[in-house]
Amino acid sequence: MTSETTAPIEHRTLRANGIRMHVVEQGSGPLVLLCHGFPESWYSYRHQLRALAAAGYRAVAPDMRGYGDTDRPTAVDQYTLLHLVGDMVGLLDALGEQTAVIVGHDWGAPVAWHCALLRPDRFRAVVGLSVPYRAPGGQQRPTSTMPQTDESLFYQLYFQEPGVAEADLERDPRQTLLRLLFAVSGDAPRSGPGFEGMVSRRQGLVASLAEPSALPEWLDEADLATYVAQFERTGFSGGLSWYRNIDRNWELLAPFKGKTIDVPALYIAGDRDPVVHMPGVDRAIDELGSRAPQLRQALLLSGCGHWTQQERPREVNAALLGFLRSL
Repeated sequence: MTSETTAPIEHRTLRANGIRMHVVEQGSGPLVLLCHGFPESWYSYRHQLRALAAAGYRAVAPDMRGYGDTDRPTAVDQYTLLHLVGDMVGLLDALGEQTAVIVGHDWGAPVAWHCALLRPDRFRAVVGLSVPYRAPGGQQRPTSTMPQTDESLFYQLYFQEPGVAEADLERDPRQTLLRLLFAVSGDAPRSGPGFEGMVSRRQGLVASLAEPSALPEWLDEADLATYVAQFERTGFSGGLSWYRNIDRNWELLAPFKGKTIDVPALYIAGDRDPVVHMPGVDRAIDELGSRAPQLRQALLLSGCGHWTQQERPREVNAALLGFLRSL
């Protein structure tokens, strides 16, 4: 069994699906691929890399397309779920691996779920953090059903127009990341204004979020500085482009309506995660067992917010390792 002290972290750049991908790797053994979300990077899995390596797994966390030291194509249509699934298949090839267990958080969760849906021959099991699997289908374009009023609009709609959200988020990346990381965490106040997913048309996103008086226990100054340095260098356009393909994904995935995920699955979320309280998500969680018939567990962590694997690394690692050992 590999120990934490003898398994160094290795940074590499590989070619996958036509782009250069920066990956961080630790340990040896069966491959576990860790897909981050918005606005994050490989660093959001710092606690899982260590634990997986110590337990005898090869843990690999890439900077996803558009993030960190991975390539950032300029064309918005280069960020569909098919591109992102293709990146993960290409990454398996570049790593010299035939199969992997894939884990995804936030936007990385739909990538992981669809890797398992579309390529069960390469992804032998799947773990979704925060975002449950939502099956392809529906009669209307997703953005056409998102809420908006004269005063505010759903954050995913706010992210649609190129340049608008960039101007807001890039004005002060430290304030953006500090406020956003806190606002949807389990540490945000239970009373008073919170983030329910709506953005003021007048204020924008960042100004509508409170600045915390202190960092939560799970995020120290070094962690925040790591994220800030990454987004000061790259900007936010790469990550925002994922949102700008929501309707395109709906079109591209239409042929897979009704198809189930047929590999073992695990879902973990926090009961204080705003995502699980957004319209339709409760139904998606209830339907997970029928959409993914080999679902082993749907675990809700009490008091945990959106940043599942960072806020509760011990519980997430225990559930993840238990799942991996059961395969």
